[in-house]
Amino acid sequence: MSRTALRICPLCEATCGLTLTIEGTEVTGARGDREDVFSKGFICPKGASFGAVDGDPDRLRTPLVRRDGELREATWAEAFDAVAAGIRPVVERHGPHSVGVVLGNPNVHTMAGALYPPVLLAGLGTRSIFTASTVDQMPKHVSSGLLFGDANAIPVPDLDRTDHLLLIGANPLESNGSLCTAPDFPGKLKALKARGGTLTVIDPRRTRTAKLADRHIEIRPGTDALLLAAMAYVLFEEGLVELGELAAHVEGVGELRGAVRDFTPDAVAPACDVDAGTIRVLARELAAAPTAAVYGRIGSCTVPFGTLGSWLVDVLNVLTGNLDRPGGALFPQAATDKTPRPAGPGRGFQLGRWHSRVSRHPEAKGELPLSALAEEIDTATEEGEPIRALIAVAANPVLSAPDGDRLDKALGSLDFMVSVDPYLNETSRHADVVLPPPPPSRSAHHDFAFNTLAVRNQVRYTRPAVPLEPGRMAETEILARLILAATGMHGADPSAVDDLVIGQTLGKAVTEPHSPVHGRAPQDLAALLTGENGPERRLDMMLRLGPYGDGFGARPDGLSLEKLLAHPHGIDLGPLASRLPQPLKTRSGKIELLPQPIVDDLPRLEQALRERPAGLVLVGRRHLRSNNSWMHNVPALTGGTNRCTLHIHPEDAERLGVRDGAAVRVKGAGGEVTAPAEVTDGVRRGVVSLPHGWGHDRPGTRLSHASTDPGVNVNQLIDGSLLDPLSGNAVLNGVPIEITAIMATL
Repeated sequence: MSRTALRICPLCEATCGLTLTIEGTEVTGARGDREDVFSKGFICPKGASFGAVDGDPDRLRTPLVRRDGELREATWAEAFDAVAAGIRPVVERHGPHSVGVVLGNPNVHTMAGALYPPVLLAGLGTRSIFTASTVDQMPKHVSSGLLFGDANAIPVPDLDRTDHLLLIGANPLESNGSLCTAPDFPGKLKALKARGGTLTVIDPRRTRTAKLADRHIEIRPGTDALLLAAMAYVLFEEGLVELGELAAHVEGVGELRGAVRDFTPDAVAPACDVDAGTIRVLARELAAAPTAAVYGRIGSCTVPFGTLGSWLVDVLNVLTGNLDRPGGALFPQAATDKTPRPAGPGRGFQLGRWHSRVSRHPEAKGELPLSALAEEIDTATEEGEPIRALIAVAANPVLSAPDGDRLDKALGSLDFMVSVDPYLNETSRHADVVLPPPPPSRSAHHDFAFNTLAVRNQVRYTRPAVPLEPGRMAETEILARLILAATGMHGADPSAVDDLVIGQTLGKAVTEPHSPVHGRAPQDLAALLTGENGPERRLDMMLRLGPYGDGFGARPDGLSLEKLLAHPHGIDLGPLASRLPQPLKTRSGKIELLPQPIVDDLPRLEQALRERPAGLVLVGRRHLRSNNSWMHNVPALTGGTNRCTLHIHPEDAERLGVRDGAAVRVKGAGGEVTAPAEVTDGVRRGVVSLPHGWGHDRPGTRLSHASTDPGVNVNQLIDGSLLDPLSGNAVLNGVPIEITAIMATL
């Protein structure tokens, strides 16, 4: 007999509510949950394929431990014994920084990935921390930290109420949105146009999103910051700056005017390949709109001026008075956010508190560039020990980081490696221990990270739709036991990890005057927590201490886990609202419009006014049925248009003798790959595009479907030397490459 169960989809940032159909313990169908307070029934092909993702036969079901050079099935006890025996001697002999930790994108899609890695990092005490952020969105974190004093205070466009939306380097009709959690992003853009609003898209490709736009600007890749700086110049030059109610919360407007004085539309136009008159129109339309929002994403982050571009996105929102107002760009308020503190000066945000050992890259947000991981393993210096052991949690940097071939070799040289991953993939195949989490249907779900980026305040939680099978271990317990094994507490009860966090959090909360539990006894509060396990008790604690919480009885109408469980489709907490100055944590207590690190980097942008790429440049792309490298093993999500082909403009193809469907050799600073050409005017002249996340052709993996059509690893074309200097983010777009047609032989 079949039954249904609710589940929040973990397969992209949209976080749509699903209704699963279950036969026994198998998910046989998925449809949108029409009663979900946030997604209201919307579903994309990934969500519809939830059952296929969940039931992939290549998912590992038991731990693997390397014995005599081969990975073999083992018990959980044997696996964690091996972790303790592999990690602790490295720490004791070479120090904590000799253990590296890599956190991949899927960590933000699970409760376990949100709750436990911070405890692991604190317990290890290592500074060798690498995440997917530095091949994705770190420029936005850095710019937000510099502007607002908090790297996680990221304003999002108020999609449901804005009159004018300018997207740069974003393709939400394919990505479903990123750093902007919005179920049915396509529907929201269509609604914007239906109510008379304007959609402008700046992108070198004519994406699905660009086709929907009122105006599409085919910018030269990598010049986003120049265009945005010129728009800021026009706002000043034509007297269009109008801060409105923001004025009391902003400092540095006058200094900013001087900083952009050289970025005139006429000076910028040749570099951007965008007409000066068009740049002026973009600025005027933005200023004239009743409400407007500028939103930039990965295309504007993974370029040489990623942080400057991300900074200028919010500069334009500020200068037009659209930051922190309905219809503009606002700061979401998640239910599990910390108790809001009184407005006032904070500690601010600091870059470069330490540096990488080899190339001396500065840390950003506590992380080192993922591009530097290989050299931190394989290069000896006098600046300390190289990384000798690695913990990879839901990470596949062999495909996601530049120069995967070098990293592939470096991983093989480690003394010890443990990987938490459901697959034996291009990275986890190097591990000495592989700890496989269960399928998503067997895990509870709450979106800690994505609710801080949601276009509407809401809270939802779903318990596991299917019970764990015998021999499986919950991902939360896997990570808790990993923490204990790696930090010298192997053998302790995994509940000790949750108890430690609860005790520390409540102990701090009762000392804070603005806390609803100030002055109470932490042990009494801990006794009031509900939930079936440690993770649920932690969720209950965060809800009750949060901005909408019941304060452990201080606010009887507030949130708690018990109240949330009584609303299986979620609780709507209302539209985004103005919150300034409360989110600001700068030392001045204001938006610091022109922070010193930005000032120091602007001369580099000025130099770019005089630079022109001589040949072709490369950009990436993503497909609606894909998410990085971790869905290519699902037949329902590959094939058709979701293929690893090189998009090239017809004029470039004719000039180079490239035929549609024929193989071409693509060469970059990091190496070369061969891929079939797809001749299309969907990409501008002088630009070619390869999707990321492919290259499933390495031996030793267990990806039976992905390996049948492996594609090529676009990041192998990049040697990792090009970084945005402020954020350490890899430059993956706008990089020069060479194309050679491969002539067929008779």
